[in-house]
Amino acid sequence: MSERRESYTNADAVQYVGTDASVHELLNEATEWMQYATGVTELLSDLVHEADVVNCRRMALALEAVGAITRLGAQRVAQAHAMLHWEQAKAAAQA
Repeated sequence: MSERRESYTNADAVQYVGTDASVHELLNEATEWMQYATGVTELLSDLVHEADVVNCRRMALALEAVGAITRLGAQRVAQAHAMLHWEQAKAAAQA
C-alpha cells in the first residue's frame, strides 16, 4: 500500500534558482507562477460552484497547492528585488 501525504510544508515549495538568473528572468518566472496560481484558483472556483458535494480533504490539498505556487512566485520577486538592490549598490560603490 502506498503512503499518501495529506499536508505539505513550506519546505516543499522551496525551489532555488541558479545564481546566474537575471532580474528579468526572475520576474518572468514570478509572473508565470502567479498565472499558474490564478488558473488553478479559477478552476477550483468553477468546480466548487458546479459540485453538489465538495470533498474537503481534496479541496484543502488543492488550496495548499495554490499557496505553494503563490509562495514560489513571491520568492522569485524577493530574489529579483534583492538582486536589483545588490546590483545598484555594487554600481554605486564602483562610481
